[in-house]
Amino acid sequence: MAVGPPLVYADQAFSIVRNKDSTGFSRDVCAILLLANITRCFFWLGSRFELALLLQSLFMILAQLALLYICIQYRPSGSPENVGASTRPFAFWQWPTYTQYMEFLAGFILVQAILYLIFGRSEAFIFVLGLIALGVESTLPIPQLISNHKQKSLYGFRMTTLLGWVGGDAFKTVYFFLQNSPLQFKICSVFQLSVDCVIIGQRLYFGNGLPASRLMEEDDIEQALALAEE
Repeated sequence: MAVGPPLVYADQAFSIVRNKDSTGFSRDVCAILLLANITRCFFWLGSRFELALLLQSLFMILAQLALLYICIQYRPSGSPENVGASTRPFAFWQWPTYTQYMEFLAGFILVQAILYLIFGRSEAFIFVLGLIALGVESTLPIPQLISNHKQKSLYGFRMTTLLGWVGGDAFKTVYFFLQNSPLQFKICSVFQLSVDCVIIGQRLYFGNGLPASRLMEEDDIEQALALAEE
C-alpha cells in the first residue's frame, strides 16, 4: 500500500526521459496527486487512519515532484507555456519554470497549516478535509481521459501506468472495505476505479498511435527541411 502506487509512475518517467518527450501524459495528474496527498497528510493529523496510507501519501508526493520536473524538462514545443497560449486563470499549472510550481505548493501547504491550527479540533472540519483530499484524488484519471479524447489516441501514456491505476485502485477499493476505512476512502476509490475502466475503453477504441496533431508537425518539419535543401 505504501510503495506500490508511487512506483506505478516509474515506467512513465523512464519513458519520458528515454523519448525526451512528455506528450500524451497530462501534467494535471501531478497536480491532482500532489494537492490530494498534501491534504491527506493534514487529514491524517486529525483522523489517524492507517499508517500505510500516510506513508503512501508521503512517497507519492516525492514521486510526483520528480515526475513533474521530468515533464517540464521534456514538455513538447507546442505546450501552452511555450507558446503563451494558456487559457487558464493565472495560467494555473502551466507555468514556465519548476520554481513557480514549488512556490505554489509551498503556499498551499502554508494555508492548510494555518487552517488546521485554527479548525483542527473540529470534527466537521476534519471530515470535510478528508472528503476534499479523497475527492480530489478520485478525479486523478479525468485529466488523462480528457487528454486522450482530444488526441484521439493514448500515445505517450504508458500501458503500465494504466494497468497500475486499474490494479492499484481495485486493490485499494477492496482494502478500504475490508479494513473498514473512513467512508471518504470507500466512495472515492469506487469512483476512481470507474473512470479507470473508461480509459481502458479509450485504449481499445483509439489505440496508441501518433496523434494527428503530431503527424502534422512532423509533416511541416519535413517540408521545411526539403525546402532548405532546395
